[in-house]
Formats: sequence, structure tokens, C-alpha cells
Amino acid sequence: MSEVKVLFCCMGNICRSPMAEGVFRTLVEQAGFGNRILVDSAGTHADFPNSSPDPRALRAMAERGIDISGCRARRIVHSDFERFDLILAMDWRNHDALRFMCPKPHAHKLGRLLDYAPQVKARDVLDPFHGDESAFEHVLEIVEIAAKGLLDHLRESMKSTQT
Repeated sequence: MSEVKVLFCCMGNICRSPMAEGVFRTLVEQAGFGNRILVDSAGTHADFPNSSPDPRALRAMAERGIDISGCRARRIVHSDFERFDLILAMDWRNHDALRFMCPKPHAHKLGRLLDYAPQVKARDVLDPFHGDESAFEHVLEIVEIAAKGLLDHLRESMKSTQT
């Protein structure tokens, strides 16, 4: 596996998925895999295309030194299923929406972010949009755990293909 392309997906692409994109991109760059792992995010609905991330997401990320202000909301498109190797939904609703949209030959690429965080009891990253600042902090904590698990998984996959 010389290059891996990962797409994080939530509903509107303004809270959870850009947060996951920012956290994972930072981990990837810190690990020295920036040239081997491509990271992006999209929404199953993304009703406000080209919108910036939610201000509460921006603040939570900035407190950790991660800038996601350049992220812009976009809806997942058909070519994403071909282009990306992993398409990770934040929750079961978005996973179901992705399964419905995904061409059968690419269904094996779908998963949930929390598949990479077995130590987290929840299986869904809950949408913080209708919550307060603490909801965004909670999402960020869970996303950080899962992103580390995902990076460990990809690191092992890349090692096994090199031998």
C-alpha cells in the first residue's frame, strides 16, 4: 500500500468530519506520512456547500493547535467512492446513507470511524451541532482516540505491504 486516501463523512460536513479530517491530518503529518496518506472530508447531505466549519468546531480545534478554517463543506460525490480507499462515517445514519449511495464494487471501503476505537464504548460519534461547547469537546476527544487507532491500523497495513 504505497498511498492511502481516507475520507471522513458526517451529515453536513461542518462539525464532525472536518474535525476528524483535521485531527487525522495532523497525526499523519506528525508521523511523517503526509506524502502517503491523503485526508479529506465530505457530508452525506452538506446542505450548505462551501461553508466553513461550525465556529464551535473551529474553537475546539484551535485550542489543540489545529487549524481547520480552510475546510469547506461539500457533499460526497460518486467519484469519491472510486477515489478513496477508506470512507469512514461518523455514525450509523451516515453509514447507511453511504451504503445506499455507494456502488457495490466499492462497498468494502465503507466503515465507521469508531471501528478504530474499540476502547470507546459508543459506536457513533454523536452530532454536536445542537449542543454546547462541551459537546464539541466530547466529539474531539473521541475523534482523537479513533484517529490514533486508524493511524496505527494504516501504519501496520503499510508495513505488511512493504515486506
